[in-house]
Amino acid sequence: MAEEAKQEKKADGKKAIATLFKVVLGLAFLLLGVLAILKWWPQLLEIIKGCIGLFLILAGIITLAIAKE
Repeated sequence: MAEEAKQEKKADGKKAIATLFKVVLGLAFLLLGVLAILKWWPQLLEIIKGCIGLFLILAGIITLAIAKE
């Protein structure tokens, strides 16, 4: 019984380390994403402006498909 408790503690420790690693990795990705947006803000706005027409075309097609039913 004591051996089972030790094994469970080891498994819990590994699980905690894995969870901590995932949290740190997620925070690092979030930070890099925010920094990328700040650095390339003008280019991001150009991409958004360029996609407005395509988005409106897609919205029109979906609206027509809904109206057809």
